[in-house]
Amino acid sequence: MLRVAVPNKGALSEAASSMLAEAGYRQRRDSRELVLVDPENEIEFFFLRPRDIAVYVGSGTLDVGITGRDLFLDAQVKAEELLQLGFGASTFRFAGPVADFSSVAQLEGKRVATSYEGLLKDYLAERGITAAVVRLDGAVESSVRLGVADAIADVVETGNTLRAAGMEIFGDPILKSEAVLIGRAGVEPPAGLDVLLRRLQGVLVARQYVMMDYDIRKDLVDEAAALTPGLESPTVSPLRDSDWVAVRSMVRRNQTNRVMDELYELGARAILVSTIHACRI
Repeated sequence: MLRVAVPNKGALSEAASSMLAEAGYRQRRDSRELVLVDPENEIEFFFLRPRDIAVYVGSGTLDVGITGRDLFLDAQVKAEELLQLGFGASTFRFAGPVADFSSVAQLEGKRVATSYEGLLKDYLAERGITAAVVRLDGAVESSVRLGVADAIADVVETGNTLRAAGMEIFGDPILKSEAVLIGRAGVEPPAGLDVLLRRLQGVLVARQYVMMDYDIRKDLVDEAAALTPGLESPTVSPLRDSDWVAVRSMVRRNQTNRVMDELYELGARAILVSTIHACRI
């Protein structure tokens, strides 16, 4: 059986379980469950702390896992990113007291507090900056006010917490993170991994696209196809009226209304949009 690590709590947990459920896998109904076996799909899920998942995968204890890119890189284990999962986006950045810093170079000789010690040390070393990294497990924003650090490096979403603490962001982003599927590096892919990857990719495509159907005159098909090229080519079917055809194509979800408007202006009618629940590309 394929052994998969899934976040047991936190921002990634619900989204990861929802994605796996959309991919056709059983998921736990009780948050206290630590292990769930799905014999029909020959897969076993282990619900673990997001920060620990990379360690289990890197050691070979588990085959693959879902975690944040920031947590994976911070763990510094023998694993690799297999697939971006499209949720849990965040940005890892430097912040300090308002007007104290304008560039990362000013961190030379300073103290920087973070919950991502490994990731931060690598970043500073790559840029030749010598700074003391202060490892904290949480509430990093308080470290400057309490005199533990001069600046911080932390995951930033809205920035409201930083502003409330009298701090501002400076320098370029250290890392842009999201949920990723990771696997052990340098080993033969485990049995069942190809199926898991295809299913997750199918969910990603189904979330990004809709199916669009419409009728249009034959002489306008080429122009319509330019608006709805699909992944490879749209499906064109004859109608009873030989001057008209029916067209079906996948369209990016975030472009749906614009494409519908342009098709209507071109002369298309009976334009319908339906959700894609699952697919294999």
